[in-house]
Order: sequence, then C-alpha cells, then structure tokens
Amino acid sequence: MTVLKESGPDPTDALSSVPVAGSRRGVPVVGKLKFCYGPMDCGKSTLALQIDHNHARQGRRGMVLVRHDRSGEPQITSRIGLTRKAIEVGNETDLRLLVREQWAAGRHVDYLIVDEAQFLSPVQVDQLAELADDVQIDVYCFGIATDFRSVLFPGAARLFELADELQPVQVEVLCWCGQTGRFNARVSDGEVLRAGDTVVVADTEQSLVESSSASRSEAESNTVRYQVLCRRHFRLGDLGPSSAQHGQLRLT
Repeated sequence: MTVLKESGPDPTDALSSVPVAGSRRGVPVVGKLKFCYGPMDCGKSTLALQIDHNHARQGRRGMVLVRHDRSGEPQITSRIGLTRKAIEVGNETDLRLLVREQWAAGRHVDYLIVDEAQFLSPVQVDQLAELADDVQIDVYCFGIATDFRSVLFPGAARLFELADELQPVQVEVLCWCGQTGRFNARVSDGEVLRAGDTVVVADTEQSLVESSSASRSEAESNTVRYQVLCRRHFRLGDLGPSSAQHGQLRLT
C-alpha cells in the first residue's frame, strides 16, 4: 500500500488573493495629495519650484498657487534667489473654480503646486482632495506645520488628516545652539512673542511684515521677524548670545 506523505502548504495558495486578469479595471484612477512640511529656512519653496520644473519639462501642465508669500507679491520666492509667478489664493477662493477656468480656456491641468499651504482654510484643503480624487490632478502642497505658538495651522492640520503622503523636508535647519530647529519663533525687539495674530507674514530677516490685523502699530511692523529654535530654547525664549543680529542666526 502506498502511503501519501503529508506535504507542506500549496505554493499556489499565495496567488489565490490576486485578482484574475481584467478584474481590476474597475478601480478608479485618482490623483495624489502630498504635503511637504518643515520649519522656515528648510527649502520648501525651492523644492516646490524644482518639482514644478521637473513636471513641466516632461510636458505636464500645471498651476502654481501661493498664499501669503514672504515677498507680499503673487509669486513663489525662495531664499536662494529663485522666483516664479503664481496665482494668489484669497480667503474665499474656490480652488476647484480656478481649475475649471483653465478648462474653460482650453488648458489642461495635470498638477497643482501650492506654496504656503498652511494658510489655506480647511475647506480649501478639502477642495484640493476633491480635485485629486475626482479629476485625477496631482496636488503638491508645501508649508509650515505649526505657528509661532507651536500650534498647528488649521490648513496644515487638515492636510495631515487628508494627504496621501506626508513628507518632512530633509534639509536640516539648526537652532543657534546647533540642535535641530523645528519651532518658528516670532521675535520683536529681541523678545520671543507668545501672543498675537496667527498670520503675520515676515521672514527670518528683520523687515516690514504683513499682518491679518489692521490694529498692529507701524513700529511693530518694522521689527517683527522669525527665528527657528530647538524645543528647549523655544520654551525658554532664548535667542542666543547674538540675538541682536538681524535674521536667522548662524553658528560661527
């Protein structure tokens, strides 16, 4: 009598969950919503312009959007000198209508570049997700995660909730002490501010800034700047031994 030996698992079982050819054709094709985030000075705007360049050179057609660029103009500017004209997004801008206007003019839209995306409203972020899902547009957002109080911006919070991909920008920004800087301190007259308008557009160079409040004094508008700090020195409000210098401090 022949005795059948007990064999191991059937190797074809591993293929049992793979759909047969043609059965996946009903899966909808969607775009992606990606959020690249990091503190000031880490190169977010430079990355935004590079991604736009890479897509455009492959024949893809995109739209470049911005909300409150540091220059105060409808453009994306990087600290290494790159500049690109952009469409300014307002408080009431419907991003879906911007795309439809391009369609009405006979222009196809493959992707969107959105800089300073933390200043978008949650509703506008929902509109970006709708464009990705329903009309297969790839959306690349760039921005800061938290404000000067280390609280998430509403737009950034919604992006964390909805984005398909979350990517911290890999360029490391240093606090004056040499530790990794993650916190965007708002500085006026050598002091770290803990209260004020959520949106005050300025740079890491001391200059005229734009605030969402009309009541801010002219003197304040000439002294506000930002400085990236590590958590410890952000908590302590310690700007370092050379805090009287303008702009982001550098190790020497």
